[in-house]
Amino acid sequence: MSLVTFAPSGKELEVAEGTTLLAAILLAEPTFPHKCEGNAQCGSCHIYVLEGRKGVSKIAREENEKLDSIVGVSSKSRLACQAKVLGTENVKVEILSFV
Repeated sequence: MSLVTFAPSGKELEVAEGTTLLAAILLAEPTFPHKCEGNAQCGSCHIYVLEGRKGVSKIAREENEKLDSIVGVSSKSRLACQAKVLGTENVKVEILSFV
């Protein structure tokens, strides 16, 4: 289990290993946008992983290709639908205001 903290709200949620960040976010922020139902096709669930980046799964090819097409991407960018909690450390994510 890992503690996931959501910025800017400051909400926290205990999350089981293997849970996507999108699933965790939807529990804490039910209105979070996600258009393709977790298939890494739209980029609407673009977030920043601020802390605990080693506590989430590595970026796969499909996610990387989608991130390459999104404005505002940084080294902290992830698609919440693709990033899974590994349960090894706590994670802090920023829910972006421009999505």
